[in-house]
Amino acid sequence: VQLQASGGGLVQVGGSLRLSCADSAGAFWMYGMGWFRQAPGQERNFVAFSSGGGGRAYYADSVKGRFTISRDNAKNTMYLQMNNLKPEDTAVYYCAADRSTHGFSTWYANWNEYEYWGKGTQVTVSS
Repeated sequence: VQLQASGGGLVQVGGSLRLSCADSAGAFWMYGMGWFRQAPGQERNFVAFSSGGGGRAYYADSVKGRFTISRDNAKNTMYLQMNNLKPEDTAVYYCAADRSTHGFSTWYANWNEYEYWGKGTQVTVSS
């Protein structure tokens, strides 16, 4: 698995961005995939998760109703549509993938449960 995140940039409050995470190695559908973000001096925090087939999606409370995770397994790509962006959304955004069996149902929200990570993409929301 080789993940590459893209689509970050500078946007004004209330604006939108769409992040992409592409996997060049294939078998994309086998992996649960998540988005995390990390602001300077802060921990890496969960944003959103998509199950391998795309049938299940989970979100952090802070982004519910504003962000939408999706994936196109035929294109080996996952997306994060971010609308109504706020200054507190400013962070480096990372995509991650894992196919392991996990012992608890909310594993997807823990960054240390993911085996594969892409390089981050910076999102800056200006007021």
